Amino acid sequence: MLPFGCTKASPSQGAAPSASASAAARTGLTPELAGRVLAKVGNHEITLGEYAATLERMDPFERLRYQSPDRRKQLLDELIDLELLAGEARRRGLDQKPETQERVRQMLRDELLAEVRASVPTPNDISEADARRYYDAHRDDFREPERRRVAHIALASESQAKAVLEKALVASPAEWGKLVETKSKDARGKTSSPPELAGDLGIVGPPGHPRGENPNVPEPLRAAVFEIEKLGGVLPRVVAAAGSFHVLRMTGKTDARDRTFADAQRSIRVALVQERIRSREAELELELKKKYPVTIDEAQLAKIPLPAASVQAPAPK
Repeated sequence: MLPFGCTKASPSQGAAPSASASAAARTGLTPELAGRVLAKVGNHEITLGEYAATLERMDPFERLRYQSPDRRKQLLDELIDLELLAGEARRRGLDQKPETQERVRQMLRDELLAEVRASVPTPNDISEADARRYYDAHRDDFREPERRRVAHIALASESQAKAVLEKALVASPAEWGKLVETKSKDARGKTSSPPELAGDLGIVGPPGHPRGENPNVPEPLRAAVFEIEKLGGVLPRVVAAAGSFHVLRMTGKTDARDRTFADAQRSIRVALVQERIRSREAELELELKKKYPVTIDEAQLAKIPLPAASVQAPAPK
């Protein structure tokens, strides 16, 4: 089937008289050329403008597949098949099914939002003055905190962890890797290469920093890795977290820095475009709610039964 094609309504359904003109505008064809009929499927005419518009909607690399006469004919055959099957679906009433109409509503919503987004300037259209104002108003967003990479050896008991800690404090990178491989109950990173990255959990920022979290690193480990004094160092104490006892090593470090306006300018422009898109969408929603008032029956809403939970919560111990 043809995923990118679309069909216009047949004359019996009231085709838009401006269809050829619209196709001409999209493809650069004259209205006369755009209106030329390539094929008829029942009452529906597939015009040169519709055919060219289908090509125009393709990704440029996809469009290259249709350079030869045989492939151009194949595309026309696909458009014909599309119209045949879509027409038969309408005759069978499939366009009236609630789920079909819901998909159409979602497509229309997406088309409207795409139109709104297309009306917003691109990142390249954002002025340097606007970008600079954003940078000055959000300085904290461009201050990168110090980041550290943490590796660990997880053990079942504190006594086991203390025994491994004694060896880890004097271990070479290769010896650290061996300790992870033979002692840690956490399978992650056991066979890392190079061995100094064995037991890797990832990168974290300072405890309490909003951008420093890592779901693989419990908060006690995140805080503890910032106690290590030097790169490659091992924390001289065991840390209890997530049901295990951990020996920690700092395997990487990036110093805190301020991103300059030049460094941040592209991301600022993108952020401003996204901000304007959200604003336009919110304005459209408010406009439509004023034009078509919305009421909600809260009492009936409260009566809707909630779906049963798929996973039961564990019983309290």
